[in-house]
Amino acid sequence: MGILKEFKEFAIKGNMVDIAIGVIIGAAFNKVIDVLVKEIITPPLSLMTDGIQLSDKKIVLREAIDATASTTGKAVEEVAIAYGALLEALIDFLIIGFTIFIVVKLMNRFRAKAQDPDNKEVDTPKDIELLSSLNLLIKEQNELLKQNNRK
Repeated sequence: MGILKEFKEFAIKGNMVDIAIGVIIGAAFNKVIDVLVKEIITPPLSLMTDGIQLSDKKIVLREAIDATASTTGKAVEEVAIAYGALLEALIDFLIIGFTIFIVVKLMNRFRAKAQDPDNKEVDTPKDIELLSSLNLLIKEQNELLKQNNRK
């Protein structure tokens, strides 16, 4: 029975639950970012490049030969360096990274407002309020101690 108790403690710990929630939200966030990149940001970029498909760009090292044109009767596959696919993946990475940066920056702005104890527009979490009041009490106590030491 000891191992079941340990597993229960492990499974219920805040970190594991937080990780599970993060993975679920991350999967949903991935879908949002994917649609944002493919359907909103990429179409205007393709207009700017005049319909050029980067994924089709490659350096052909050996041309493909079909079986009917070959002297041996065997088909020969094309050998090519597909640098366009790499460029497209890098551009997607940059767009996704920048989009996530903007979203996280907005979220941090809202979090900063929520954690500001002086901001009355947003409800401040109780732990932040308690820490803020403790901080004020410590400052007052330090001032009183400084005044008593001067006398």
